[in-house]
Amino acid sequence: MSPQIQYIFQVAMESSTRGAIRIKRAYEEPEPDDGYRVLIDRLWPRGIGKEHLRLDAWLKELAPSPELRKWFGHDPARWEEFQKRYRAELSAPEAQTLLTELAERADLGPVTLIYAARDEQHNNAVVIRELLEERLGRVGGRTTP
Repeated sequence: MSPQIQYIFQVAMESSTRGAIRIKRAYEEPEPDDGYRVLIDRLWPRGIGKEHLRLDAWLKELAPSPELRKWFGHDPARWEEFQKRYRAELSAPEAQTLLTELAERADLGPVTLIYAARDEQHNNAVVIRELLEERLGRVGGRTTP
C-alpha cells in the first residue's frame, strides 16, 4: 500500500471514531474500541466488581434524580415525559459542565456511556447520547451542515 493510501486510510479511521458516542449495558464485556468508559447511573450496577467495568469515570451527577427514576420505573408509556423531565434536570449548571466535558472528549475519540437498565431503548444513556450528539452538531448520528 502506498504511503498516500495509508495516510488516507488512517485519517478515515481516526475520523470515524472521533465523535463516536456509544451506549452499553454494564453487564456487557468491555471492549478496546469502547474508548472512554463512563458510568452514568447514580447506583452501582448489582453484582459487578469495579475491575469488571473498567471505567474511566463515574458521573453520578448525570443520573436522573431518585424521584424521576422512581416515577419513570422504566415504563415505556412514560418515556416521552421522562425525556422532557430528565432534559430539564440536565439543564442544571453542574450537569451542563459535565456534558460539555463529555462532548469535548467525544470529539477526540469514542465515548461509551455505561448504564445498568434492562431496557436498551428507554434509559438515561439514550437521552445523554442524544444531548451529546446535539452538542456535536449531529442529528441521528450525522453531522448537520
